[in-house]
Amino acid sequence: MFSPFFLGLPLPSGLTQSNYKELNMLYEKYRDQGFEILAFPCNQFGWQEPGTNEEIQETVCTMFKAEFPIFEKIEVNGENAAPIFKFLKSKKGGLLGDDIKWNFTKFLVNKEGKVVERYAPTTSPLEIEV
Repeated sequence: MFSPFFLGLPLPSGLTQSNYKELNMLYEKYRDQGFEILAFPCNQFGWQEPGTNEEIQETVCTMFKAEFPIFEKIEVNGENAAPIFKFLKSKKGGLLGDDIKWNFTKFLVNKEGKVVERYAPTTSPLEIEV
């Protein structure tokens, strides 16, 4: 599931254009080395992801040219939060509590499944590269 690196993030927001552009750049550069990006659409932030799973997939892959996996829409906060996000948040809490505050919060996980870092939605994916 975590091979060798994975970046998990809920999608999208007003940060959509820049994040997808930079995520695509990182994926293109490192995917042959085992880097993986896993994207999880979420509609818990200003209802910015109201579409069906099919509509979301079409938009992300066509408009933003994403080639990394886009999963079905999930919840990342609250009692119905997906287990993957419960795990990620338990390992790397946020600055003001563990809840995800907005889409494009990013988690870096190494090949052993250890959550290495959590990044704010405004953190540029290219800043993570370093």
